[in-house]
Amino acid sequence: MTRRLTACIAISLVVATLAFDLATESLNPFNAPAPIVLGSGKPGGGAFCGELPG
Repeated sequence: MTRRLTACIAISLVVATLAFDLATESLNPFNAPAPIVLGSGKPGGGAFCGELPG
């Protein structure tokens, strides 16, 4: 198996995965959660794994 064949297979799998994802789910930016909640008044949840509860 050559490098070119391996690269073509890898790129084809990435393209196929993206095509499947875009074809099966419609994007709605108004329904998506905010990636950064700075200044929105909402607390960030679960962002720091080292924080102890309580």
